[in-house]
Amino acid sequence: MRTNILISFSMLCFVFAANAGTLDKIKKKGHVSCGVSQGLAGFSAPDGLGVWNGIDVDICRALAAAIFKDPKKVKFVSLSAQQRFTALQSGEIDILSRNTTNTLSRDTSLGLNFAPVIYYDGQGFMVRKKDGIKSAKDLSGASVCTQQGTTTELNLADYFRANRMKLKPVVFESNDEVTQAFLKGRCDALTTDASGLASERSKVKNPNDYIILPEIISKEPLAPAVRHGDDKWLDVVTWTVNALLTAEELGISSKNIDSFKKTRDPKIARFIGKTIGNGKALGLDEKWAYYIIKTVGNYSEIFERHVGKDSPLKLERGLNALWNKGGIMYSSPMR
Repeated sequence: MRTNILISFSMLCFVFAANAGTLDKIKKKGHVSCGVSQGLAGFSAPDGLGVWNGIDVDICRALAAAIFKDPKKVKFVSLSAQQRFTALQSGEIDILSRNTTNTLSRDTSLGLNFAPVIYYDGQGFMVRKKDGIKSAKDLSGASVCTQQGTTTELNLADYFRANRMKLKPVVFESNDEVTQAFLKGRCDALTTDASGLASERSKVKNPNDYIILPEIISKEPLAPAVRHGDDKWLDVVTWTVNALLTAEELGISSKNIDSFKKTRDPKIARFIGKTIGNGKALGLDEKWAYYIIKTVGNYSEIFERHVGKDSPLKLERGLNALWNKGGIMYSSPMR
């Protein structure tokens, strides 16, 4: 028994040592390696020039700004749902920022730690308007396109089973294959996160030919993930997300942040690095949060340009509004 305990302890120390030092490694190589989707408008997708854009993308750019004062020092790695966790576990990427749901099994069995939620979502269904389907309850016996290896696939089976409905799943490996199969009529409905449905509908030639059904059948808290065993790196990612929310709470944006340089508000002074301490605690420059907001923007700016009113998706803030504006977005105190 004692030998087993010693072996287990040694293995634990080995795993910790192998995973430690991510921030130092990033500083040495000069960029953040960021795992993203293979193309989901609003979250992570390249434009016509190959420039990546989206909420998930901007989380990684915010990290680069915090570490290097330069949001461009990111290498984006496009990953399928099946590839994403292996890429993080193996060290191919430093962070997975890829519309990934935080679940108990993922948190406990895959060697991951999740940072704060960056988008509260829920799974829904999209159908063709001409088919006259008004509710998810009308889908019994229908064929439904979904992506393999996702919470979407599991939630779909649970929903149909719980409601004693017959299901004909049509499963594909990539999100693009799922969408194309639906558009070509190979299934009666498409299911994924509601934001993903809005994203896919925004890209078709005639968006009004498709409707998103009213039912939301799951909770999908989407969050960045890092490897177990490196609390220092997790701290940097966690407080980078918190900085985006805190800036919005304080009314600080990329456009006005320089106007606060002479502030006497202690909260703002700490945030912009005028009062020292937060940077040292994270192993970053004292103005790390300033560089994030100056170059990338606060959470509201990121949301609106990628999925909100300034984007083709036109999604409402809903649950993703700040806690004091009807939503549940909330940052821990930055002090």
